[in-house]
Amino acid sequence: MLPAVIWGHWGLFYTSARHSVRMSSTRVDWKGMLANRVAVVTGSTSGIGFSVARRLAQDGAHVVISSRKQQNVDRAVGELRGEGLSVTGTVCHVEKTEDRERLVAKALEHCGAVDFLVCNAAVNPLVGSTLGTSEQIWDKILSVNLKSPALLLSQLLPYMEKRRGAVILVSSIAAYIPKVELGVYNISKTALLGLTRTLALELAPKDIRVNCLVPGMIKTDFSKVVRIGCMRMRLSGTPSVNIISCRGLGSQRTVQESCPSCALQMPATSPGRTLWWPASPLGSERGRGGGGCAAVVPGPGA
Repeated sequence: MLPAVIWGHWGLFYTSARHSVRMSSTRVDWKGMLANRVAVVTGSTSGIGFSVARRLAQDGAHVVISSRKQQNVDRAVGELRGEGLSVTGTVCHVEKTEDRERLVAKALEHCGAVDFLVCNAAVNPLVGSTLGTSEQIWDKILSVNLKSPALLLSQLLPYMEKRRGAVILVSSIAAYIPKVELGVYNISKTALLGLTRTLALELAPKDIRVNCLVPGMIKTDFSKVVRIGCMRMRLSGTPSVNIISCRGLGSQRTVQESCPSCALQMPATSPGRTLWWPASPLGSERGRGGGGCAAVVPGPGA
């Protein structure tokens, strides 16, 4: 059903997205909106995670960034501090318990509490078929992409409860329109939608909103495999049903301008609803709990 909807409303899908970027950039001054808030963003030294971290910091939050390599953390922290933004960072391989504990401790250094968690860290160590994937690779992908966000949230939860916080799990358009060569990665990102809905219901009584961000094809190093495959199909004249991959790319600027301002404090709504665009801006319907939405961030129209 969903692919059919996307096919049928493709023009509207992209037009609305571009319109929303302009709205968020020109009509609302987000600067300072998140003052005195603390945000933790995993997988945030490059690509989508870095763009989200930068925007949250620009909006006034103190942002704790992380990734697996110290040199990447140092580079990202240096760049954002050079822009006058409030950021700290630490090495964190989200699959490792001790690294998650270190990330939590770093986040608490600022004011002893956390307002926002954005789970962006993900891996895809294998390009190949689902049934040809070894058990070791299955475990790796599901551990990092699916299990780790839940475990990190459980560690941060005691420090978010009194802040009426918000959680964003970053899925992928592959959850709706899978690419065969991405195999188990598709499955892990689809499962995040279910995790979002479940946690939204579970944490609503605690006044913590949980929603899901579903990026389209954004031009990052992580998406290079799919983009190269799409280019080869174009050169060979092979038709593709993956309209997300083959009809334009979004940029990291698209993410930076739009995602945090529309997604991090999406309103409480019926779990399972998909917000194609625009989602509600920051600060709307605070304190109602719930969530369970998926905000889809497409690339530009073809």
